[in-house]
Amino acid sequence: MTDLQPGPTNSLADVAGVRVGHADRRADGWLSGTTVVLAPESGAVAGVDVRGGGPGTRETDVLDPRNLVERIHAVVLSGGSAFGLAAADGVMQRLFEAGVGYPTGGPGEVVPIVPGAVIFDLGRGGDFTKRPGAAMGEEAYDAAFSEPAWSSASGPVPIGGVGAGTGAVAGGLKGAVGSASVVLADGTTVASLVVVNSSGSCVDPGTGELYAARFGLPGEFTELLLPDQADVAAARAAADAKVGAGGPARLGAAFATTIGVVATDATLTKAQCAKVSGIAHDGMARAIRPVHTMFDGDTVFCLATGDREAPDPLAFHALLDAGGDCFTRAIGIAILAAESVETPAGRWRSYRDAFPSAFTAG
Repeated sequence: MTDLQPGPTNSLADVAGVRVGHADRRADGWLSGTTVVLAPESGAVAGVDVRGGGPGTRETDVLDPRNLVERIHAVVLSGGSAFGLAAADGVMQRLFEAGVGYPTGGPGEVVPIVPGAVIFDLGRGGDFTKRPGAAMGEEAYDAAFSEPAWSSASGPVPIGGVGAGTGAVAGGLKGAVGSASVVLADGTTVASLVVVNSSGSCVDPGTGELYAARFGLPGEFTELLLPDQADVAAARAAADAKVGAGGPARLGAAFATTIGVVATDATLTKAQCAKVSGIAHDGMARAIRPVHTMFDGDTVFCLATGDREAPDPLAFHALLDAGGDCFTRAIGIAILAAESVETPAGRWRSYRDAFPSAFTAG
């Protein structure tokens, strides 16, 4: 992939017609949020692959290629564990009000198809009861249409501690939302958005390097240096101290989940979308160790808008390869975009704060 380049914003906004909205809370016991990925009004062909041992999902069966519905209208990614699945109700209501959905009868009689997945972030703001619901789903939907409307023309999708990544934690460091894109040789765009909230680590414990960094496109992770051993030793000591204090030993602290979306402007079938989702999990496995544990509900969706023609077998192979690497890159970008957070429930350092020697001056 070294001869490839990212799209204009290096984010999910580079797939024409796809919109992203975030909503979140960070005070009064909150540290959680919701992210919605909206398909074009006519919907997008979609697939899904669930690999984690503890998934929290909705409407994934509809994406089985054997089943009736061909297109979906949004994907909701949310904090709040299983409670957060209610955020999709708000997105569904907004879509219904806009007349967008699967037609079931006369005018206005539509059912929006809104699959979703959630991460575990309960209690990280200090209050276990503060979690996303339908109102936050509506807020995220509205944000996707606010100014600026996120598209390739207006700028990249906001990343970092926003939306569903607000309360994310990745292997003891602060997690976040990340996004990346790539334009293939034939002009097809592939992009990803990920919420990194993993039980496993995104960092090599022996060197402090981001696992994802070696998969960057030319110039993408060039700011990173090899962290010095003092930072590596300090990070290891901090992790050991948490274990000694019973941090990760608490069952709730072990719960995690990384979720995301891969989108493309190619024309794909539901079965092909499912394959793209599966390859994205390979990308996840390159950036997180261990991955797909019994404490993670790792789930990836794929959306194909169909603006470009269907790929031949060789072109589809290139799309799959790009989709996996794009997901890896988005995870690395998320970790670099995260900022340290402290709440009554604890403090989670960002990669930048834990490994300052990994960055060039300024």
